[in-house]
Amino acid sequence: MPYLERVGDVHILHLGDQGRTDSENRFHPDWIDRFHALLDEVEAAEGPAALVVAASGKYFTNGLDTDWLFGNLDKIHGYLDRVHTIFTRLLTFPMTTVAAIQGHAFGAGAMLAVSCDLRVMRADRGFYCLPEANLNMPFTIGMNALMTTQLPRLVAVEAMTTSRRYGGADALAAGIVNETADGDGVLAAAVSRAGATVALHGPNLRKIKSDLHAPILTALAVPTDPTNLSFG
Repeated sequence: MPYLERVGDVHILHLGDQGRTDSENRFHPDWIDRFHALLDEVEAAEGPAALVVAASGKYFTNGLDTDWLFGNLDKIHGYLDRVHTIFTRLLTFPMTTVAAIQGHAFGAGAMLAVSCDLRVMRADRGFYCLPEANLNMPFTIGMNALMTTQLPRLVAVEAMTTSRRYGGADALAAGIVNETADGDGVLAAAVSRAGATVALHGPNLRKIKSDLHAPILTALAVPTDPTNLSFG
């Protein structure tokens, strides 16, 4: 389950269990609850602050918990609505958010990354990918709005319709990430970027983000049902 660490004024939300490097950090309902609880804790911090979302091992996050989902298909719409709250929360978080992508970011995990303000990706290992086209899965209206707004238009079209896997250099060239780092330097680079912005923490930044992302937030708030699923 996710846990918190702190380096000075930078809060680090780790997506996987402490000490484990073999987890895919998928969005199980309990994982989502824990993610929000930790964000509550970070948001309650007073004074300068910023947030880094990080992981360890092979995966940043592999997104939807498909094992749970296929065993609970009657709950799919409520589950996807709950997944949307992860993106909404990060898009409007009242401090700078930086995704430290040290491994694979697939599907909803890729969407989590672009819900952060900035992204640092490992240069030599790991892929950023939206596999939905290959998996014959649709994008919800909210997910479609998130990706087509947060990524350059032509990149969004390619990523969503071809399921291309972007390595670090390709992701940087495509404008998916802001920076790449070698080896284990991803987290340090993300903390450095976040640390430069801790003075921005507060309600004004939340207001700026809420206005900036208003169309995405509106789309993410649309309840998921079979009549409002949209393919990318």
